[in-house]
Amino acid sequence: MTSPFAEPAFYTDRYPTYAALRATSPVLQVPLEHGATIATVVTGYDAARQAFTAPLSKNTGAYFADKRSNRSLHPAVARSMLTVDPPEHTRLRRLVTKAFTPARVNALRPYIRSLAEQFVGLWEPGDEVNLVEELAGPLPVTVICQLLGVPPSDRDAIRSWSTDLFASGDHQRIDAASHALAGYMTELIAAKRAHPDHSLLADLIAVHDDDADRLSEGELLSLAVLLLVAGHETTTAGIGNAVLALILHPVDLKHLRTSPHCIPGAVDELLRYDSPVSIATLRWAPDAVDLSGSQVPSGSPVFVCPGAANRDPLRFPDPDRLDLDRANAASHIAFGHGIHRCLGAPLARAEVEIVLGVLLERFPGLQLAIPAEQLAWRRSRLVRGLEALPVRL
Repeated sequence: MTSPFAEPAFYTDRYPTYAALRATSPVLQVPLEHGATIATVVTGYDAARQAFTAPLSKNTGAYFADKRSNRSLHPAVARSMLTVDPPEHTRLRRLVTKAFTPARVNALRPYIRSLAEQFVGLWEPGDEVNLVEELAGPLPVTVICQLLGVPPSDRDAIRSWSTDLFASGDHQRIDAASHALAGYMTELIAAKRAHPDHSLLADLIAVHDDDADRLSEGELLSLAVLLLVAGHETTTAGIGNAVLALILHPVDLKHLRTSPHCIPGAVDELLRYDSPVSIATLRWAPDAVDLSGSQVPSGSPVFVCPGAANRDPLRFPDPDRLDLDRANAASHIAFGHGIHRCLGAPLARAEVEIVLGVLLERFPGLQLAIPAEQLAWRRSRLVRGLEALPVRL
């Protein structure tokens, strides 16, 4: 069997591949891109939820310990809250959970809306704009940079390095971006330590500098880098995917335009329909484990696919149809499940919801500027998102 991730067509439309894998088995052993490594790919909904809570490890350092590698990924990226298990993960997550509570996100909503209005306020009816470059990309990175206290002049560089980190297969580019981001955040931490402010980064520094806590300098840096990257990259994809889905379903677009109070409820179905996190970050099996009746061998890397699970017909009837009235849409796992469920889910939802509201209010006649089949998708196994979204206002 060839790798399901090897063909360019997978990155344009991965759902036929997911359907074929799931039809064979919801838990399947497949080769990765170069064929040397056999991985477990989880595409079924029930199996995916089970995998998210199974005794699988996210400690990638332990997984790669006995494997030869010429990678030079910066430790702040290679070992973060995403790549450790409890109790270390529990402690790190506790330190940042308060930053993304519903109350704190609700307090940000006026700021997010003002940003969205600011970006679309530069446009006029009849304009052709790249929605990824001019709205879906800059808005989430501006929000997370504002939270962390990143100066406005540095935000374009942050976005560029973050994009490079998700360049599947280009190890040199990924590694270089990891060092650039870590180097920048090291300098920013030093600046915030010298001149404290009210940013989230300053709060984390205060936690680090409290001798009663166990947060190390390396953990501080890795948390800062993780929040910076995870705080916007997938939200950019989520906004782009949602807007494209509505443009391709004009009846639904018109419904939300005339009934904007329905937008919050529609966000769940949009996230289910085209999940920005298509394949979750690496897990592996320290010991053999059973997932939905299939055996995962000891030592196997495991890739859980929310993008596939969210189109499992056993959970979501007629899953390839966008249905804004779908009764169980909220049971999607676009944000994951279990202890590693996306910490920033409330913020991401708010950003998608607010952007859709502002966009449909200002430009109700939104259309694609090019045929849908000409749209370019990012070549990223993890993120399902557009390179560009040219629209006519």
